[in-house]
Amino acid sequence: MDNFTQTWSPRLLSVLRIVTALMFLQHGTAKFFGFPHVVAFDNLQFMSLLGAAGVLEIGGGLLLLIGLFTRPVAFILSGFTAVAYFMAHAPQGFYPLLNQGELAVLYCFVFLYLSVAGGGAWSADAARGG
Repeated sequence: MDNFTQTWSPRLLSVLRIVTALMFLQHGTAKFFGFPHVVAFDNLQFMSLLGAAGVLEIGGGLLLLIGLFTRPVAFILSGFTAVAYFMAHAPQGFYPLLNQGELAVLYCFVFLYLSVAGGGAWSADAARGG
């Protein structure tokens, strides 16, 4: 079993990073490209708080997707999603399930984990020896 986990742990870390990046990218593409369409993002101003969030979501999501600069990007995104939680969700109530903030909390801690664990075996960081 030890050989199995040593082989597959770095690979599954990459799968976690890739899937998380793809899910996170949707937030940015919804804001800037209207796909998938979210009514709340219609007429979004680029130079606004949501516009800045979209830049982080697209830029950070793409870097995480390919696994380039995974640790610093994930650390920044962890802080970004923590701030997003406390600005957008926490004022609506204490419990994340009730304030619709559970996804922000989950992203925050997955990104925090990736900032320590790295991008895994299938990443640009691993390919360049980082």
